[in-house]
Amino acid sequence: MAARLEIDALRALLEIARLGGVTRAAEHLGLSQSAVSHKIRRLEHSLDCDLLARRAGGPLLTEAGERLLVYARRMTELHDEALAELGKRPLSGVIRLGMTEDTATSDIARILGRFTRLYPGVTVRTRTGQSLNVQEWLKAGELDVATMQVFRQDVAKGDIVLFGDSLHWVKSPDLVLDPSRPVPFLSFDHKCFYRQWGFSDGQLRGHRFETVLECASAAGIQSAVRAGLGVALLNGMHITPDIEVIEGEYPSPPDIVFIARIAPKGGGGPVRALLDEIVRELRKPLPSRAA
Repeated sequence: MAARLEIDALRALLEIARLGGVTRAAEHLGLSQSAVSHKIRRLEHSLDCDLLARRAGGPLLTEAGERLLVYARRMTELHDEALAELGKRPLSGVIRLGMTEDTATSDIARILGRFTRLYPGVTVRTRTGQSLNVQEWLKAGELDVATMQVFRQDVAKGDIVLFGDSLHWVKSPDLVLDPSRPVPFLSFDHKCFYRQWGFSDGQLRGHRFETVLECASAAGIQSAVRAGLGVALLNGMHITPDIEVIEGEYPSPPDIVFIARIAPKGGGGPVRALLDEIVRELRKPLPSRAA
């Protein structure tokens, strides 16, 4: 019989590449590690080549495995689009989606593009703002679902944790702070929960903060930091080599997580379908808390 590529095995390979290993992929897929390994071995047998490198400290995938990823992504997307297009109960309706800038500039745009191809009868209307604003819109019934940041300890019941990140005090290496003057602080806006935390906990060590810039864009805050305009709180994904992390001077910020949260009355079929796409693409295991 001619060799064939199984869709479920291709999904397993995609998850291994995305999550960094067979164990994590198995946890995400709800399968045993041996089941996922078996799927990969069947792929390797069909193609008569190794896909996983299986060398400690080396690359996760072989060259053939990396090449197959491109086809696997296209094949699984086409598979899902065909099911959605030819299914007996196509979804329709409008989803009001709220996002913070960090999630808007991640893979969410690609996910939304794919979702609209899968479900052409569903319209997604997006609204972007700071996390506290997005939470208010959810409570007010202005959104059906949202992706946003919260402190790790503030994850609510029902939230879907997508991935985690660390939060850091940062400045330009060229900025010299005068201890006799207030700390110049760069804030996203007056609803920035980074700022609210920093101003309250920062006082515990006798520091006085003064907001010298408000900018809703992470790129704008990055530019202001690089220019030496002040100190900011940035999550790890926005810290580049030309930005200095301040260690030991201010209280250690809590970890943050990116979550998906459904409005109390926003969990219909289209919303659930969109959440499935977001979770499948963005969800990653959280790192363990420091002891």
